[in-house]
Amino acid sequence: MTTARHPAELLFGTNLVAMVTPMRPDGAISEPGLARLVDHLLGTGCDGIVVAGTTGEAPTLTDAETADLIRAVAARVGGRARVIAGVGTNDTATSTRRARQAEAAGADALLLVCPYYSRPTQAGIVAHCLAVADATGLPVMLYDVPARTGTAMAAATLVELARHPRIRAVKDAKGDLFEAMSVLADTTLAYYCGIDELNLPHLACGATGVVSVVGNVAADRNAGLIRAVRDGDLDAARAIQVSLLPLTDAVMRTSQGAAMAKAALADLGIIPHAAVRPPLLQPPAEDRLRLADALAAESGVS
Repeated sequence: MTTARHPAELLFGTNLVAMVTPMRPDGAISEPGLARLVDHLLGTGCDGIVVAGTTGEAPTLTDAETADLIRAVAARVGGRARVIAGVGTNDTATSTRRARQAEAAGADALLLVCPYYSRPTQAGIVAHCLAVADATGLPVMLYDVPARTGTAMAAATLVELARHPRIRAVKDAKGDLFEAMSVLADTTLAYYCGIDELNLPHLACGATGVVSVVGNVAADRNAGLIRAVRDGDLDAARAIQVSLLPLTDAVMRTSQGAAMAKAALADLGIIPHAAVRPPLLQPPAEDRLRLADALAAESGVS
């Protein structure tokens, strides 16, 4: 018995991938790699692509590169999935400008991270998010990731922000399942799991979907996981999550998620190079070996 669809599905999708940004060895964005990656994601059941997020190495992208990237992905997708653009920075003026640029470039929605480094008060977070939400007509997914930003969005802050008509969802990389269920009970916000290791428990607690790094390689398996939870088949859901453990461990618990996801895609021949921009580095040999073992196991599962 499948549960009712959340309205946010039409805005963001359910099986979202935090897409890497394919690059050439010289650091320039690889247009052929980008086209092949988008086709791969669509072909494996992804219905939402997050562009220029953390996994896309957003801090190293210029405004012009980001706009070009969004434009290229939106054109390649052609309406077959939602394109969610990462626009958050620790500067409100810059974030609002990037939001407008993303809208002009063809994004369907925005991903807005909690301001990092400055560590604003909760009132400052609210003011920042409202300013960005007011800057365009696009729906907004908040991104709560205190391990990266240094500041968590408090439950009361999320409840307050949920009153804005365009703030419709949260990418939860905090991992507090009780808080997530509390906010779900008190608002109409949709939750998306932003921690691949916790996809199953988040979905079981009522999350609408996932924003997955591992989905760069295994979006089809995430689609099956979401479907199994919605159908109430937890045995099947657990089996899928368990089958993904080696790949999730290799990508998310070794050197660095974006670098490992690129390495996996390059090993599979989906993108031509695994290049990253500094300060990220290529994964060390021992991590590549773990990844190779996980991919070999995947070939026997997929």
